Amino acid sequence: MVSKQERTPRAHPEVTPKDASTVILIRDVAVDAAPSGIEVFLLRRVQGMAFAGGMTVFPGGGVDPSDALAEVGWAGPPVEWWAERFSTDPALAKALVCAAVRETFEECGVLLAGRSVDTVVEDTSQYAQARVRLEKRELSFSDFLERENLVLRADLLRPWANWITPIGEGRRYDTRFFVAAAPNGQIADGLTSEAEAVTWQSPAAALAHWQGGGSILLPPTWSQLDALSSFGSVAEVLAAEPEIPVILPTLITDEEPIRVEFPGQDGYYEAGPHPWSLRD
Repeated sequence: MVSKQERTPRAHPEVTPKDASTVILIRDVAVDAAPSGIEVFLLRRVQGMAFAGGMTVFPGGGVDPSDALAEVGWAGPPVEWWAERFSTDPALAKALVCAAVRETFEECGVLLAGRSVDTVVEDTSQYAQARVRLEKRELSFSDFLERENLVLRADLLRPWANWITPIGEGRRYDTRFFVAAAPNGQIADGLTSEAEAVTWQSPAAALAHWQGGGSILLPPTWSQLDALSSFGSVAEVLAAEPEIPVILPTLITDEEPIRVEFPGQDGYYEAGPHPWSLRD
């Protein structure tokens, strides 16, 4: 018989969270040419990855040092506005926005940038080689934008949420969530080394798929899908101005099953136990 001590993952000393950006891409589902709900873009991460392997997530990743140093053409609210919304300083706010746009391009080929402050690239296939180099960190995002004469469209993003990985995890992230409408003409794909599969689903369908055991959702992903399920159109989402409290779930390791506690968690656990394991 396996003892409780053997079943319980090793708790880590407190690890400083790394700043990260996640983008929830959304699009309207039209019936008779009128919006009747939204869909979100989701990817299932490759099994065996150090963080969230095999789990269904939104595109995103850690802030790269080059994001903080990026000198880019910028359209939209100034970094001071982003800093206020995310309760941080302007330097980090700029890095978070740059990381959000960069990671979205790397992970699903959607590029929130254009030739001018009021245009958006319609076809990103011409940047396929640069996308690979960006993912491999052979090319900085600012160099890419400058070379292609592109302006970063920060105005296409909206601040949405802020979650921090629980104390006790071996890898921790202070993640700011953004929402953005998928640009017309661009195709979100799964051509990244980090994804096994990708899909567009309504928030309700994604939650039903998870509830039926078809996917694994971490609490932050589940919480965003739950919140978005109440919106009827992309326009409604983009017009929302949600409060953005810092949410730091509590990891409970001295009980079986291991779980996390977080605001609004009841619906998460009503569907039954969900795997939550510490990473080394």
